[in-house]
Amino acid sequence: MNKKVLITGGAGFIGSHLADELLEKGYEVRVLDNLCEQVHGKNCNRPAFLNPEVELIVGDVRDPKKVKEALKDIDAVYHYAAMVGVGQSMYEIKEYTDVNNVGTAVLLEALSKNPVEKLVVASSMSIYGEGLYKDAEGNIKAGLERKLDQLKRGDWEIYDAKGNVLTPYPTPETKTPSLSSVYALSKYDQERMCLLIGKAYNIPTVALRFFNVFGTRQSLSNPYTGVLAIFASRLLNDNPVLIFEDGNQMRDFVHVSDIAQASRLAMETGAAGEVFNVGSGNAYTINEIAGKLSEILNKEYIVPEISGKYRVGDIRHCFADISKVKTILGYEPKVSLAGGLIELAEWLEGQTAEDKVSEASNELAVRGLTV
Repeated sequence: MNKKVLITGGAGFIGSHLADELLEKGYEVRVLDNLCEQVHGKNCNRPAFLNPEVELIVGDVRDPKKVKEALKDIDAVYHYAAMVGVGQSMYEIKEYTDVNNVGTAVLLEALSKNPVEKLVVASSMSIYGEGLYKDAEGNIKAGLERKLDQLKRGDWEIYDAKGNVLTPYPTPETKTPSLSSVYALSKYDQERMCLLIGKAYNIPTVALRFFNVFGTRQSLSNPYTGVLAIFASRLLNDNPVLIFEDGNQMRDFVHVSDIAQASRLAMETGAAGEVFNVGSGNAYTINEIAGKLSEILNKEYIVPEISGKYRVGDIRHCFADISKVKTILGYEPKVSLAGGLIELAEWLEGQTAEDKVSEASNELAVRGLTV
């Protein structure tokens, strides 16, 4: 008999791609999703992109009755339901903590009564804070932060004690977390709670720390979603992309189908009690990303707006060391940035986007969350 899998938050961007991956491999898939307005728009029914073979239960992960209903006859669980966004988490503190922390607690309480064969939880690269750095002598440095007076001067880099600029270095899972936003704190809580309860109740559990995910189906009208979707929303409305700091901050961009691949492997392999980075293993500056997307959308004439401002909770550089996930899970990124952007551009042709980026930026500024 086919294994039956539940994906919380499975009607969203990552969850729907994971559902496709699992269905293709012969699994049965059920989704629990509250179809929240910020992600799905007003009066959203079942999203058109959600595979028709998926059984959808519309409900909130904080609702014990809905969670119990969703878990009936389930063999494995992906807990991917979460509020997403660093900036917004710094003022919608209760909502982020409620959905991410309490929602996870409700799910885990239900699983403690009826354990499943496997639990996979979506964590985030945001828990690392700043990535690792290397000095001129080749020494690895961790736990570094930028000072507020430095940021106010528009001095964005990370320095050693002698005042030399440090070189960004791939971040492995062994780096001590440095939680610089409510979102990061809530994702770390989700990860730790799942691993802790998984161990206590003998539920093999894996946490996947996703880096910057991009691809089709990402909400274009949500100003707190992934950076590529935010940039696409601006460009589709013939507005300049808004870039914080100087745009030279580096990130790891990973295609959503590679996230789906890693998610499936996390369930199918024997790994338990482990955390894994899931990224591409490549680093790109935000300016590079903006330029590549503008080029593919034929919008090069729209010059990016570089704000020269710092957003509270942001870090300078962080990109993934993916050697552990490759070795243990057999993960191998398959979609290049260029290939993924071409696919994204084709999908964007049929999309409309309500550009709420300026509104969101103003919200942060009014609250003193940009300097």
